[in-house]
Amino acid sequence: MAIVVLGDSLAFHGPERAEPLDDPRLWPNLMAAQLGLGVAVFARQGWTARDAWWALTRDPNVWRHLPTAEAVLLATGGMDKLPTSLPTYLRGGFSSLPTARSRALARKAYLLANPALVRLTGGPFRTLGARQTDVYHSQVVTALRQLRPELPVAGVVAHRWESSYYPNTRGHAAAVRAAWAWGEREGVPMADWESALEPYVPAGLNPDGMHLGWAAHAAVARVTAEVIGPLALPSER
Repeated sequence: MAIVVLGDSLAFHGPERAEPLDDPRLWPNLMAAQLGLGVAVFARQGWTARDAWWALTRDPNVWRHLPTAEAVLLATGGMDKLPTSLPTYLRGGFSSLPTARSRALARKAYLLANPALVRLTGGPFRTLGARQTDVYHSQVVTALRQLRPELPVAGVVAHRWESSYYPNTRGHAAAVRAAWAWGEREGVPMADWESALEPYVPAGLNPDGMHLGWAAHAAVARVTAEVIGPLALPSER
């Protein structure tokens, strides 16, 4: 019995670096241990709601866990709201440049210029548009309910950041409201990471101001277990 987690780098990044997914200090493993269940995590750096949908529909490793999963946790959405100076289709095009050197130069130039441009312009784009976040998350929920109508699904309300890489948080409050509204509309219980992690911003996050320290991982595990436990444990349903 396992909880399937569709997430982003918060699922595997510690205070200093990305860690192996079986590291017991990471919040998915802490959450699973608190509930006495297994966990299957599917996450990569920068994943958004769109990537969660792609993982669900394109990755056979995800499919094999769904018939026996106790619940699915949709832990994407935090990356979606980050401000950026370029629209997604242009940033995504870096990987299609013809040479390794041109790809590396484009990425380096973007990483150097983006913070200043966000400060100057206020960040005219989100990593993924607000409407698209809702659309892709809803598609995930609809597909899971069609596959297994009895399968519980939970979501998360992402935390605030204080990062020099994304030096504008003006979209955060709207994203929090939208996440709660989406959960109510879709009938999806939401784990309140925003409140649980506020005491750790920025002191309990790592130096990039976005990923979690170990105390913050433990806080996320607690609040997520409180939400998903009654859904995933048969005796508590």
